[in-house]
Amino acid sequence: MRRLWLIFAQTVTVCLGILFIVSTLRPQWLGWGPAPSAAPPDAVHGYAAAVERAAPAVVNIYTERHEDVPLIPLPGDPGLEQLLRRLPGFTQRQSSVSLGSGVIVRADGYILTNHHVIESADAIRVALHDGRQAPARLVGADPESDLAVLRVDLSDLPVIAFSPRREVRVGDVVLAIGNPFGVGQTTTMGIVSALGRNRLGINIYENFIQTDAAINPGNSGGALIDTRGELVGINTAIYSETGGSLGIGFAIPAAAAHSVLDQIIEHGSVRRGWLGLEPQDITPDLARAFRLREAAGVIVARVLPRGPAAAAGIQVGDIVRTLDGAPVRDSVDLLNRLAPLPQGTRVRLGLLRGGRALEVEARVGERPAVTRASHR
Repeated sequence: MRRLWLIFAQTVTVCLGILFIVSTLRPQWLGWGPAPSAAPPDAVHGYAAAVERAAPAVVNIYTERHEDVPLIPLPGDPGLEQLLRRLPGFTQRQSSVSLGSGVIVRADGYILTNHHVIESADAIRVALHDGRQAPARLVGADPESDLAVLRVDLSDLPVIAFSPRREVRVGDVVLAIGNPFGVGQTTTMGIVSALGRNRLGINIYENFIQTDAAINPGNSGGALIDTRGELVGINTAIYSETGGSLGIGFAIPAAAAHSVLDQIIEHGSVRRGWLGLEPQDITPDLARAFRLREAAGVIVARVLPRGPAAAAGIQVGDIVRTLDGAPVRDSVDLLNRLAPLPQGTRVRLGLLRGGRALEVEARVGERPAVTRASHR
């Protein structure tokens, strides 16, 4: 009996040794792993499927602008300059062409792009990925978010995919598609570097996705997509001292862009909540001057006459600490929380006035249209 047990133990030991060697050197023989020549699909095809899905909906935009250019240098006197411009033969009509990108977001011809791409354009033309070209008309623009909506009269238009529930995270792989420097449709790859970027001085309302995917002049208005080919942002700006890409690009989140799109189509413009006050961030120096324990909230630097804030009794020098019970972090936070509120909504503002806490109720108005100068 003992001898049989020894033979069994030796046999099991040899089999386990053979199994260990095979599983280490040739796991595919046991069906535990792929053959050495096999490779995961992504290693072979990369992001080709995502680009094939999204690229047909990204268009090139050509804008033409006509202006009267003086034949000789003008004097520095504005009055004399205006007088000379009215003289016949003193100026010559010239045309300039600019390049940009856009994204087809609806099958009935609506295209999202940046406001600065089509700003002051006398003619707009769109070139599709399939070679078709067509004139485009401006439906509406929102300079405060740097977005504009165009429309073309073409059939069988490809539409980019968009999921309103898609949450972008820092570290996600993204692809930028556009027409940089007018060389033709180009795709670059990077990751989401940061979310919620603001205070860049580009727009009044800023909530950018930051990415290191190369974005260059001409990419503005193009698509920032994920690895499924769905739209996550509208490429808008770059941080660069030379005009080229340094790996710091900014895109407007797709959800915000679609909200602007819907309002422009429905109302012709974007409606935003507004109180008629100018907020100023609390710096450490201001916090000491006002004897505040922390630099939280905003100081009311200006109150517009006959505006909602004036009607509510808000005064210059008041410190806004809360909005509907929630703390106000800074001026950007206050503006972004007021913007989506419909006109007539009542809000409660927690104030600090002369060291005394009080609460006022204000009725939200509609923000007047603001004319913005070109930032490019």
